[in-house]
Amino acid sequence: MASSDNNMILSATVTDPIRTWNVRGIASVHLLVNLGAEHGLSASECLRGSAIPVESLEDPGREVEASQELAVVRNLSRLLAHVPGIGLDAGRRYRSHGYGILGYALLSSRSLRSALDFAIRYLDLTFAFNRYRSEKLPEGLRVVLDDSAIPEDCRQFLVERDVTSTVAIMRQLILKPLPVQRVSFRFARPAYAERFDEFFLGPVFFGEPAHAIVVATEWVDQPLPQADEPTVRLCEEQCRDLLDGRRARTRISERVRQRLLRPQSAAKMEEVAAELGMAPRTLHRHLDSEGTSFRQLLDEVRKALAEEMLAHRMTVEEVAERLGYSEASSFVHAFKRWKGVSPRAYRRASGESARKLQGL
Repeated sequence: MASSDNNMILSATVTDPIRTWNVRGIASVHLLVNLGAEHGLSASECLRGSAIPVESLEDPGREVEASQELAVVRNLSRLLAHVPGIGLDAGRRYRSHGYGILGYALLSSRSLRSALDFAIRYLDLTFAFNRYRSEKLPEGLRVVLDDSAIPEDCRQFLVERDVTSTVAIMRQLILKPLPVQRVSFRFARPAYAERFDEFFLGPVFFGEPAHAIVVATEWVDQPLPQADEPTVRLCEEQCRDLLDGRRARTRISERVRQRLLRPQSAAKMEEVAAELGMAPRTLHRHLDSEGTSFRQLLDEVRKALAEEMLAHRMTVEEVAERLGYSEASSFVHAFKRWKGVSPRAYRRASGESARKLQGL
């Protein structure tokens, strides 16, 4: 039987307080995978446990759930823990065009203040994991980030990424090396603190009550070079429709995936269909309209969980049992079909890769 520690590992994987309906484009994942590649990671290593196929990175129209991107963030946080300020490096890569119609709205906004208000209003169309709010100050505008819903193991990475990407996009909008009046972080001053000073071009404080960015009035109310109110109004209509559509529908495939992720979950289509209150034929039709199938989702979930459990040193027998296989040999056969190698060979190769990265 699996140990209690391994039970904790799987539980942590599937119960993070990230809203799974928060669907986003794959552009952010693509940026993160490219960042990993620059540090010697393969796409498969970056995507491990996310159930995102490598080939989908080349599909700009592909959507992923927030929980899937979080799995990629976890991999980078763990495998690149030796790289100082890896979250800062991630955040510097984000540009407005990666946000689709929302990005056009930001570029066309009257000022940084109006662009920030728009972005916060439609935050669920961005790649942020922190929640944002803005506060008017006599000296300018304060943007506060709330990281309370982010799991501890990747919280600092995502705070660094989201704060840095916010400033990077503001600089893109204003077409100038915008200095900030003040940046504050709740976490303690890291050993690589000088990297914050180099990027933010203003005073940076650590151990503060909140993560926040303060932009002076002279910058936040300066007209943007590409301001165009009619374009903003048109973009807002489309953003509203897109956001309403995402909130109104929780994709059937995601509901199935979440049920398959639960420990000791049903692995039969008939049982999952019953849990969802529909006939198996109806479930099949819904999944087919979303370009997938129950077997494909089951394979994706099993493959992702198998990779993670093997990385946490669970035995082949334990993994097979946790995934609902009656015999370990059936699991071994399925894993070879997914990855082209046996579970033991995969774990051995993953261990060697991790040791090489730790030695860098």
